[in-house]
Order: sequence, then structure tokens, then C-alpha cells
Amino acid sequence: MTPSASIWLVLLLAALLANLPFFNERLFAVGPRKAGKGVSWRLLELVLYTGVLTGVGRWLEGRNGQMAAQGWQFYAVLTCVMLTLAFPGFVWRHLRRKH
Repeated sequence: MTPSASIWLVLLLAALLANLPFFNERLFAVGPRKAGKGVSWRLLELVLYTGVLTGVGRWLEGRNGQMAAQGWQFYAVLTCVMLTLAFPGFVWRHLRRKH
């Protein structure tokens, strides 16, 4: 896989994983349905999906070349990016009008 394709894969996966907690009622997308899955469950899922995304990104980085050391700044930016990408799902779940 080329480095360019790896970047696009990580970006698309990030958009998918950031919105997944808001578009389904299952715990971690495979568990049992939860009738009133609250915001705390959704945020926990978002944190765990961010960890999955980090693991996939590190794996792809290792396949394409030397892995770079990541400081706290990287993880702060990653958190902000995941929260930004989760905004459409949050709006769809919590802010849209119910008819």
C-alpha cells in the first residue's frame, strides 16, 4: 500500500469511527442493543475507537517506513480531530428535531 493510500485509509476510518457511536444503539457496534445509550457510553466508545484508530495508524506507519515518536501534542491534536469529525453524528443524534 502506498503512503498516500494509507493516509486516505486512516482519514476515512477516522471519519467512520468518530460517527459510529452516534449512529447505532449497540454497545461498541457489535454488543447488545441498549435502549437508552447515554452520552457517557458514546464518549467511552469514542475514546476506545480513537485508540483503535491510533493502533491502525501506527501499524500502517510501521509498514511504510520508520515509526516516529509521538509526544503529547500528537494525542491532543488527535483528540481534537476526532471530536471535530464526530460533530455530524452528535448533531444527528442530539440536536436534530424529533417529529
